[in-house]
Amino acid sequence: MSLFTAQVRPGQALGFLVLGATLHDILTRLKAEPQRFPKLDLTYEHTAPVEDPVVLDLAANGIRLRFDGPEQRLRLIEVLDFTKSHLTYNDRDVLRPAASTPAALLQSGPTYRHIYQNLLGPTFPGEYVEPEAGDETEMGLYVLSYPGLAFSFPMHSSSWSPGKDVVSLLSSSASHPATSMAIFAGDSWPDARERLFTMTMDPLDTFATIIKGKESVPAEVRLVKIHGEGRLELLRSRGHVPLWIRLGHTSPQELVTELGPPDAIYRKNDQRMSIHKPRQNTGTYNRPDPNDLRLQDDSTDTDQSSAHTATDDSDDENEEGEVAGNVSGECFYNYFYHGFDVLLSTPTSPSQRPPSKQGASHEHESDNIVPTDASSRLVASKLVLHGNVPGSYPFNRHRRCRWEIQYLEPGKEKNIANSETPFKDIESRLHEEWKSIYKNAEEAKARQRGMVLNRDWGDSPGSSVELLGGWEESVGGRRSDIAGPGAEDVRGLGNTTLFGFPGLVFEVLKNGTVSGITVF
Repeated sequence: MSLFTAQVRPGQALGFLVLGATLHDILTRLKAEPQRFPKLDLTYEHTAPVEDPVVLDLAANGIRLRFDGPEQRLRLIEVLDFTKSHLTYNDRDVLRPAASTPAALLQSGPTYRHIYQNLLGPTFPGEYVEPEAGDETEMGLYVLSYPGLAFSFPMHSSSWSPGKDVVSLLSSSASHPATSMAIFAGDSWPDARERLFTMTMDPLDTFATIIKGKESVPAEVRLVKIHGEGRLELLRSRGHVPLWIRLGHTSPQELVTELGPPDAIYRKNDQRMSIHKPRQNTGTYNRPDPNDLRLQDDSTDTDQSSAHTATDDSDDENEEGEVAGNVSGECFYNYFYHGFDVLLSTPTSPSQRPPSKQGASHEHESDNIVPTDASSRLVASKLVLHGNVPGSYPFNRHRRCRWEIQYLEPGKEKNIANSETPFKDIESRLHEEWKSIYKNAEEAKARQRGMVLNRDWGDSPGSSVELLGGWEESVGGRRSDIAGPGAEDVRGLGNTTLFGFPGLVFEVLKNGTVSGITVF
């Protein structure tokens, strides 16, 4: 195993491990260097995988990373074993190379004297953390904080008292070296820890000094607001105006201009799910709109496209032309680092306007809507927003994309329906919103019941939430177990179930978490 070498940047980063980076970014980078990072352990709360923090343990490197659940951004970097990585600060070793003496060979972390004299200098007094109840060693921790950086020193409870000279204790030959180091955003550890996973973090704040002078990249999409009727508002990093996408209108050229070239283009066509598309003369439902009856090759497996990355070479020498929208057929633009895929197809009518918004005017939004290129043969017709839920089948294929359903306005006892809201709550509110378009409750139930998805068959047409237009017309369903031979329990959150409403298809895990949503 090659040693991980990194520069310590207080309040910012440890090498390429940058505070504010997404879980998808970090995992993708770590998995690209298996010799340097041979073991990755991911820990999360199974009942609340997008609410509670996610922990990534690099045991072979002595490092632990903590991410918040909703945004999956790196919030805390911990060094738990200084001997397993080569760390420097201002080109000075954090842990000095071992000398030939037995005592030096046993040193497992930097001493207080080394930190004070050679690395960081003086700082304000730290805090003492009492040993846990029942700890026979009676060893607590003295946490020494600097802006964006903290070290933990073992200290016996009998040695600590508020009136003692801690500097003398830590400087003595009998003191223990630091056992851990933390990198965080904040002036000190006591100030930062209370809001570590809740404070608003803009990547520009931490990336700016690190990527200064490097090639610029498109602004990151922070949140997608779903307004219904095929209108989506993409909120981006600070300083960038929102991007409006109108399904059935926005062209590929406009997507590339605003979002950059896609990370991959995927063109697999699969019509096996077309049996569930609305049909005429069934005697069951009202005659569908003719636009809904057009056969669409959009039951596409977008997951397999994630085998490509932004650095993959294309087999097509004309890929640049395809990125600009000059493609011969329907395809997906895969934006792995934005967290969504865009289906490009011939123009279609968007989904109907939500009943609660009937009569509302959208003229005030026209200035921000991406203009339509009438000469384009393909337009954006669907967006697949990926939740990147730990334990789900497509985990780490896309960055987590957060979203809100804007037309489900929050009430006195209800928050905005978003990507962290349990599906049962979203479902009840959507039932209430759309109940007026059905003849009765039985018809609504028939059109909105779930379809169970098998994620374990390699060629399943249901290996993506992206399925069909007019999903609310579906009445079919099937079931199969996801866990195959040798499948790990941690991976098997069970079959996912699809639930459809006008303009929306939800992919829901068995714990009630929304794994993905298709907007059409």
